[in-house]
Amino acid sequence: MELLIAHNPEPESSLPYLIRVPVGDGLVFRTKGTWPRTAALFCFPVPLSEWPSEPQIVEQIPLRACVRRGAAIDVVADRSREHRSQIVYTRARGREMVFWQSPKTRKQARPNVRVPTARADGLTDDLPIVVDAHERYAYRFATQPVQLSQRALACGDYAVEVDGRVFASVERKSLTDLVSSLTSGRLRFAVAELASLPRAAVVVEDRYSQIFKQDWARPSVVVDGLAELQVRFPSVPVVFCETRKLAEDWTYRFLSAAYLWAGDPVADPPSSKAEELAPVVTVSTAEVRAWARTQDIQVPDRGRLRPEVINAYHAAHK
Repeated sequence: MELLIAHNPEPESSLPYLIRVPVGDGLVFRTKGTWPRTAALFCFPVPLSEWPSEPQIVEQIPLRACVRRGAAIDVVADRSREHRSQIVYTRARGREMVFWQSPKTRKQARPNVRVPTARADGLTDDLPIVVDAHERYAYRFATQPVQLSQRALACGDYAVEVDGRVFASVERKSLTDLVSSLTSGRLRFAVAELASLPRAAVVVEDRYSQIFKQDWARPSVVVDGLAELQVRFPSVPVVFCETRKLAEDWTYRFLSAAYLWAGDPVADPPSSKAEELAPVVTVSTAEVRAWARTQDIQVPDRGRLRPEVINAYHAAHK
């Protein structure tokens, strides 16, 4: 039993995929994604005859279960992550509609606010935003006046340039990606690179409280790691937004403000004494540990190093 996802052969359709659900003789829907990862996907039901005789298969998802219960079809994939979803029949705007949703998109916060579509204060032209070429499910800023271009960025997922150089950048994180990158250490290196820019931030598409509800990592480890990041890299704030839509709007506002303030001396205060006393670590712990042993400095075989050891390393390698 498989859920089949194929390219929609209709080039004019705004829904680029066809999904075939193994219920009865089969149900076919047009939709815009291959899985409801960041938002519920609208599905347009079509006759079974619309499924191509030679489909261009995008993905074949083996299923543990696919059962219809009333107005919903429970779809359980045979994999460890992103395995539960529902195809729900409902009414909206006075007509029958079908949505494909996952537990994450179903439980996503609904702040019941209207995100402003007005141009950022001070901008007279569309904001030129560079989107990282490796960014999956990128923001489109559909309701904002922007000019999007795409290429590989050295750090961050969305950036603005001043005089041909990246001036500000935003790293986007879902809660799952935040936890995995933080516990693996990848986020520390990413934030260290962001700290080299005049302006940078990390935006999270969820609430801070959701950290304590996830069960794939100890919440205390995650929040301690976030606190350490903010102390070590105070110039790179980590901002929690309730939903993806709010995170997208915050990213636009942050990049707009950075673009407008670029080159203003008031926006670039001198570094504090605390920053001078706590240099940013751009080398691995193993390298510092090896150097310390050559200097007869006692260091542990594993774990973090004392701040005075790190400061001594930087002092010796100025």
